[in-house]
Amino acid sequence: MSLPAVSRPKTRRVLPGRPAWLSPRVLRTETLSGLVVALALIPEAVSFSIIAGVDPRIGLFASFTMAVTIAVTGGRPAMISAATGAIALVLAPLVRDHGVEYLLAAVVVGGILQVLLAVAGVARLMRFLPRSVMVGFVNALAVLIFLAQLPYLIDVPWPVYPLLAAGLVVMIGLPRLTKAVPAPLVAIVVLTTFTVAAGIAVPTVGDEGELPSSLPVLGVPSVPLTLETLTIITPYALAMALVGLMESLMTAKLVDDITDTHSDKTRESWGQGIANIVTGFFGGMGGCAMIGQTMINVKSGARTRASTFLAGVFLLVLVVALGEIVARIPMAALVGVMIMVAAGTFDWHSIRPRTLRRMPRSETAVMLSTVAVTVATHNLAIGVIVGVLVAMVLFARRVAHLVTVDSVLDPDGSTKIYHVTGQLFFASSNDLVFQFDYAGDPPNVIIDLSDAHIWDASSVAALDAITTKYESRGTTVTIIGMNSDSRQRHNTLAGTLTGSH
Repeated sequence: MSLPAVSRPKTRRVLPGRPAWLSPRVLRTETLSGLVVALALIPEAVSFSIIAGVDPRIGLFASFTMAVTIAVTGGRPAMISAATGAIALVLAPLVRDHGVEYLLAAVVVGGILQVLLAVAGVARLMRFLPRSVMVGFVNALAVLIFLAQLPYLIDVPWPVYPLLAAGLVVMIGLPRLTKAVPAPLVAIVVLTTFTVAAGIAVPTVGDEGELPSSLPVLGVPSVPLTLETLTIITPYALAMALVGLMESLMTAKLVDDITDTHSDKTRESWGQGIANIVTGFFGGMGGCAMIGQTMINVKSGARTRASTFLAGVFLLVLVVALGEIVARIPMAALVGVMIMVAAGTFDWHSIRPRTLRRMPRSETAVMLSTVAVTVATHNLAIGVIVGVLVAMVLFARRVAHLVTVDSVLDPDGSTKIYHVTGQLFFASSNDLVFQFDYAGDPPNVIIDLSDAHIWDASSVAALDAITTKYESRGTTVTIIGMNSDSRQRHNTLAGTLTGSH
């Protein structure tokens, strides 16, 4: 998969056993990256709080506790976890019907479920994601990031547009001159200083909602400890757990590809669970990996857990201690940062005419279906599930046509041998029954499966049907050449799949 090029910071040699982030050069990069991410987290956390129907402080506290906890427990260094829109959408109906305390309880239970799913090995399911689904996931993500910025560009004062243009120029041009300081951070500082000094009235971070003035407090959700409560919150907690894990594991895989490194997906799974448990007890709305902020972090050169931890710390310091300053940051600056992230995230190679001409239509269909469903539902999990289902259907359809049946008649005319080649499963075995000449065949028929494999009960049922048709005409059927796996499956199921036996 073609992914955006990422500048890799030069690191000094460190002593054996010494953490990489202790290198001054690396620590500077991690610190600056964490600061940029923290600034980008603030308006998103506030927006997601509004989606969930809760106070902005709940979203901001969630972003702090998620980032700080996952920095320790997570399996993918440099990945950012915080309050997300997907989790907000899942939990919004629960808040509307039962209140905030039930949301906090659902976050805790959702975290527990994520830990259990991690122990059950859910991370291993990532190997079944086709490349075309991954490309669709990345492209849909870029589209959603861009679309999320449009509300900040519609029906706003005209100075927003030149400010946005200036921010984009800084972020595109500065890296060509120097990479000592992240370009997004420079753009944010320059635009904020200019708008404040010139007294330009444009939408700011402070317009998105009231920032907290105190630290989050540890507590237990105030809900009745009854079976009825568990019945209410469990469906939402399970949905949150599945959506959160899917987005987090997909994002981890994307970062793996960009950085050419491997991450522990199982640790990331239970790490997400622990982070959500902690978040629920500290009054946060829960969350998962954030692709946009993760891309900002990685593109700024961050590669260790320090950037994730510092992003959470900086976020809390910014909104609690420096809230008045942060509130003056123009939204145009942050919108510019996210537009650059969207452009860098999109896999432009995947939509080039040359690529589309060479790519099998089925692969393109899977990619486009993933993008279309994700953009339509604004839910990456649903888009990925649909993409996988489309890939499975198209794969089954393609493989079903690879089964062939050839026949040869013995010289004496008493025996006919059918040679079956291919993978026998529910899609391919349906037509197998019609490949035999029941009325015209001699008294003895041999079905050779040396170059075939039986995968499911549908294939065994098809072989049973063939045998039954021949036996009703007095023909003796012998099946030979089955490998050990096919033989075991056939011996177990043969004669038990229809009511006639």
